[in-house]
Amino acid sequence: MASDDPDFSDVSGGSSSTADAKGGRTYTIAKGDSLSKIAKRFYGDAKQWKKIHEANKDTIKNPDLIFPGQVIKIPDA
Repeated sequence: MASDDPDFSDVSGGSSSTADAKGGRTYTIAKGDSLSKIAKRFYGDAKQWKKIHEANKDTIKNPDLIFPGQVIKIPDA
C-alpha cells in the first residue's frame, strides 16, 4: 500500500451512512448496535441517543428494540 493511500483497516462492515437532502444522514443498523453506540459514533457522546430516537419515532417505537438492516435518520449535531 502506498503511504498516501487511506487506511481503512479499522472500518467494520455491516453498516453505512449517507448524506440526506436536509443535511442529516441515514445509517443502516448493524448487529450489536444500540442507539447509544450510534450516538457515540456520530456525536462523540452516547447520551445523545435520545436525539436519534426523537428523529426516528415514526420507525423506532421502543429505543431498546432496533434491528440490523433498519435504516434510521441521524440528525445533525
